[in-house]
Amino acid sequence: MLQIKSLPTQITHILSPLIVLAFAFIAFTFDEKLSDFLIYNRDLVSQGEYWRLISGHFLHTNGNHFMLNAAAVVLLWALHGQYYNHKNYLIIFLTSAMVCGLGIHYYSLDISLYVGLSGVLHGFFVWGALMDIKHQEKTGYLLLIGVVLKIAHEQFYGASADVESFIESSVATDAHMFGAIGGLLAFLICYIIDKKKIH
Repeated sequence: MLQIKSLPTQITHILSPLIVLAFAFIAFTFDEKLSDFLIYNRDLVSQGEYWRLISGHFLHTNGNHFMLNAAAVVLLWALHGQYYNHKNYLIIFLTSAMVCGLGIHYYSLDISLYVGLSGVLHGFFVWGALMDIKHQEKTGYLLLIGVVLKIAHEQFYGASADVESFIESSVATDAHMFGAIGGLLAFLICYIIDKKKIH
């Protein structure tokens, strides 16, 4: 008989995703007042406004874009929230956001403006799949293979036209790749920290 996993509702599992959703909701609600100050803007980052490498991820192109990413935050929590705590969530978020932002800045020179959580969320997906594998959950391998194939497909064939129409913007597929690399790096950082605790 199929056993349904209970949702990870302890405060240590749920608080950090709620904070991210709250920041994203505030940024969406007050977009007109905040976007000029928070959006990733290549020229302004080059002039020293480095906070945009992080803050740009909280902004969205429209309500559909925000709802799509908010739903993904919730889905990832439902999948892997049992592994979350305040420290590792912060590490995953910042590492994925920074690798994504820096990757776009130095390697995706065609992108001058960027918003959205999707790059960071790919980092969380990779981290969660690796945590499943670490805990001997066979589904982790399927999730990891799935996200690698998705990213490879996007790199060769581009993003779905339906998604681009839905969010009224082009999809920065490179952000997904860089975010996923950030998730791998975050997993290694968390692994090293945990090893040091044991010793």
